[in-house]
Amino acid sequence: MTDTATLTEERVAAPARRRSFGISPTALAQLAFILALLGLWELASRTLFNPFWSSRPSLIAVRLWELAVSGELWVHTSTTVQEAAAGLLLAALVGIPLGIVLARAPRVARTVDPVVMGLYGLPRVALAPLFILWFGIGLLSKVMMAFTMVVFIFLLNVMEGVRTIDPDHLDLMKSMRAGRFYLIRRVLLPAVVPWIVASFRIGVGLALIGAVVGELIGANRGLGWYVESSGGQLDTTGVFTGLTVLMVLAMLANQLIGFIERRLVTWR
Repeated sequence: MTDTATLTEERVAAPARRRSFGISPTALAQLAFILALLGLWELASRTLFNPFWSSRPSLIAVRLWELAVSGELWVHTSTTVQEAAAGLLLAALVGIPLGIVLARAPRVARTVDPVVMGLYGLPRVALAPLFILWFGIGLLSKVMMAFTMVVFIFLLNVMEGVRTIDPDHLDLMKSMRAGRFYLIRRVLLPAVVPWIVASFRIGVGLALIGAVVGELIGANRGLGWYVESSGGQLDTTGVFTGLTVLMVLAMLANQLIGFIERRLVTWR
């Protein structure tokens, strides 16, 4: 009986170990889909049209290797990542508290709403030359460009998240003599966290756009600068190499945010 029970436990535990240490079916499907797209791109560029117009994955892989060996890949990638990450974090530090304050002060929110929505609707790309003029072609101008692209996402999402809290729930907690910090920790933060995570998901791409736009206007390094420089030399492979790295960065950042989100769901 003991041997039979042990064998049964091992059979049950084996699939669990495979799930823990193996690749999930979803990841395999995603990888297969990406490889299929790359294969179709490679095939089409060899048979249907001139690779001058869209390069091909094999040429991009060779260029990535050359940039990695020379060290240029790290220089350009790290520059853009620093600019986008700093702008994203600054937007979170400003937008989250401001959104909470405005959500808790409806009269103030209604007063400033036209200005906030006007600034939100303003094409921030048009501000890039102004930021270059104010802050130069260094890191700060790109950070501010990324910041302006993302800050309103945090502001509006957090405001909406706070507004979704049931007032009766707050009144009940207050009637039980719950303190302010207890309310923040047990009611406010759990309600707002999903909106903050969603803001980060949206903001990653926008922060990269802000950093790249700033580099296109004025810079001497970064992935945006590399794309602009390659385009000026009619180097299609260089352009697609820069775009590929940007896309990979966005994918990795979203995977990281998804991991953090799963941890926060457990905490909530």
